[in-house]
Amino acid sequence: MTSEDLPAVPDAESSLLQRAGRLAGWAARTGISAGRRLPGVENATEGLRLVERQVLSTLRRRLDRIDDPYVVALTAASTESNGSGQLVVMAEPLRAAMRELLDRSATFDRDRAREYLYATVLRDLTPDEARILAVLAGGEAYPAVDVVARGDRILLRNASTVGKAAGVTLPDEVPSYLTRLAGFGLVDITAEDAALSSQYEILTTDELVRAVRAAAKRAKLVRHAVRLSRFGTRFWAACDPSLPARVP
Repeated sequence: MTSEDLPAVPDAESSLLQRAGRLAGWAARTGISAGRRLPGVENATEGLRLVERQVLSTLRRRLDRIDDPYVVALTAASTESNGSGQLVVMAEPLRAAMRELLDRSATFDRDRAREYLYATVLRDLTPDEARILAVLAGGEAYPAVDVVARGDRILLRNASTVGKAAGVTLPDEVPSYLTRLAGFGLVDITAEDAALSSQYEILTTDELVRAVRAAAKRAKLVRHAVRLSRFGTRFWAACDPSLPARVP
């Protein structure tokens, strides 16, 4: 069946269909099967929602298998009786956690190591940060500014219009989001981009930027540009749920 064979659906159902399709594509690329029929489901919307929940649940379980080595060490540490009825932990969790990572490094191939790296980053992202990455994945740079007081004391770091473009839920947290994303290596905060001159002017009217500037005397703005980093580009290519499924 092609997309042309599908019956027309209301906007809400169409949106759900698109989301389920994207999730199914993501699931297929990660080896997850979500295409089997769901018995007893007659309503199209209900069926699509069940598929969506199934895919999300399976993806969550897959991410959960990328275990924190410290948690693995705690749960897998062997115990035995010392002869007096007391249990003795045979492995110190921190040392056992490092051994767990070293053991994995010896057994992982390149694809598995890359998946593990991307999964550990993905688990730490917030939904708003994912939205920002999706916008930056379009290849455009966005303006960012620091509000700096006398003595080069930074009052606000990485305020940017990219949050508004992404439609984040917490606009006031965009500086924190960008700082975290830069810490993960997913975005680059570079020098001022002259091509964004008009957008810098818009950013100066941002409510948060204005409030921080008003609270300090003679605060200045230091301009930057934010864009997806090389690592961020590879990360997004591996995780982008909108790409079509690869055929094995």
